[in-house]
Amino acid sequence: MPSGAILAVLTVYGIVLLAIGFWSSRGSGSVAGYYVADKSLPSWVVAFSSNATGESAWLLLGLTGMGYMIGIHALWIVLGEVTGVALAWVFVGTRFKAYTDRYDSITVPDYLETRFRDFRHILRIVSVTILLTMVTAYTAAQLTASGKTFSSFLGTTYETGVLIGLAFILFYTIVGGFKAVAYNDLLHGVLMFGGLFVLPIVGIIAVGGWSELTAGLRAIDPKLLEPMGSFGWSAAGVASALGFVGIGLAFLATPQLLIRFISARDRDEIVEGSIIAVICIVVFDLGAVFAGMAGRVLFDGLADPETILPTMSAELFPPVFTGVFMVVVLAAIISTVDSLLILASSAVVRDLVQKVFNPNVSDRQLSLLGRLTTAVVGFGALALALQEVRIIFWFVLFAWSGIGSAFGPVVLCSLFWKRTTRAGVIAGMIAGFLATVFWVLFFKEKFYDLYEMIPGFAAGFAATIGVSLFTQAPEGAGEEMDELTAEP
Repeated sequence: MPSGAILAVLTVYGIVLLAIGFWSSRGSGSVAGYYVADKSLPSWVVAFSSNATGESAWLLLGLTGMGYMIGIHALWIVLGEVTGVALAWVFVGTRFKAYTDRYDSITVPDYLETRFRDFRHILRIVSVTILLTMVTAYTAAQLTASGKTFSSFLGTTYETGVLIGLAFILFYTIVGGFKAVAYNDLLHGVLMFGGLFVLPIVGIIAVGGWSELTAGLRAIDPKLLEPMGSFGWSAAGVASALGFVGIGLAFLATPQLLIRFISARDRDEIVEGSIIAVICIVVFDLGAVFAGMAGRVLFDGLADPETILPTMSAELFPPVFTGVFMVVVLAAIISTVDSLLILASSAVVRDLVQKVFNPNVSDRQLSLLGRLTTAVVGFGALALALQEVRIIFWFVLFAWSGIGSAFGPVVLCSLFWKRTTRAGVIAGMIAGFLATVFWVLFFKEKFYDLYEMIPGFAAGFAATIGVSLFTQAPEGAGEEMDELTAEP
């Protein structure tokens, strides 16, 4: 039976989420208001929202679980993510913001269609197909994490936990739109930052200090302290390290993160937010890995390593703090699911209904349709999540790589290479997406389990560049890029 303190913390958290949803509803009556908060967000909201969205339950349950299972080898993930976030904010964010402000874009397909003068809407249709497929899988993985969280902390059934998590998310996302998502993500990012700062420190102190931690890990398995883990300096070890570093590639240009740059007030907000974003991701990732390592010494032999954070919070903290850590895990889950639902909804409402089928639909009708679509996608993911309890770490990474490989290479080429063409972008999106799927289905086991983002990005770049070299770039695209890069 859960303690009253845990339930009290959860209740307060739920009230705050709903209050933010109601507060945000005033600005969600238009398409731009519902999907990008009328491009009005300050730097600190954009930074915390971006990192909270990019990390998800994968960070709190998955990465702590990897620190528990493989020790120091998990730091390759930290290297990849910190590098990806830093490059995105320093090089991609301001240039993407300049383009999308010029085009008055609300979605990434908006930007791609205008950038490549795609009057037949092929890029929108391809984008929507990929997004709906991967977003549903990604959301299902997060709801799986919700089920595990409520089961671990409150002792509910897995199915009940999934349903509670979805109910929270759907309510404030439907009511408040992207503004509610962004400000809830700010709250979630702060909670995650605090939780992942405190937990590894308390865990290491409980072990007896850093030297006792390393001694304890060495006694369990010396490979936990090796950079290449159990693989050693072999082909499998190199493939594993490269794959972990490759996780950071998607931070460069996935739609759910790019939409944060669109929603910023101006380019100066992105410059200011970059420092917050990088500090935040360093604390997030190092905290998760070190907490998992401390947990391995304290609670060796867990049946499910992805429950190490709930276990540590329950055993090392009084009930009220256990409730706070439960909220931290929920924050990671919710901050990703709400963004994915808004992304899927915008793909249907903005990119299909408004731009392809019926440009004359009123803002009010589109806003209502957006809320309905958000609910439909949420229940579709629910059906998947209720079928099976998956390993969150790998299931999230598959969906993350599918979206990243489809959009990352083509967006980067569109921002930095004048010769990029519409045909090249279409080919790159399809090739990156299919390479990810086929790699997992047919090739991954034969190539030392190399993470699918690596071949996915390679295929996306190869197809985009190869086809662009044999097709014509949009008229005036080179001059437009020169103008934007010359602007202060």
